[in-house]
Amino acid sequence: QVQLVESGGGLVQAGGSLRLSCAASGRIFSINVMGWYRQAPGKQRDLVASITRGGSTTYADSVKGRFTISRDNARDTVYLQMNSLEPEDTDVYYCKADSVTSRQYWGQGTQVTVSS
Repeated sequence: QVQLVESGGGLVQAGGSLRLSCAASGRIFSINVMGWYRQAPGKQRDLVASITRGGSTTYADSVKGRFTISRDNARDTVYLQMNSLEPEDTDVYYCKADSVTSRQYWGQGTQVTVSS
């Protein structure tokens, strides 16, 4: 099993920045890809950004140039630096880990609210 604990969400004004963290514990050796997703009430959960153990990254078009995902393998932690935040970025953000056997693990979610 893998446990994921997110932190760093909160309320920020448009144009501001937040940094989300996701700390993994448990069967860390089995984790390959880690990522951040977001979900608004009544909508599907969408990919924001992901990063492989080797450092390859993927971003949603809507966040390219504003968000940066990074990973500290020594601390088993993934980060999402969010700059130039917009009200449209308001959502619950979830951390996800994919194991080498394709099992998926989710964190509990952290609320990000951007005021206009």
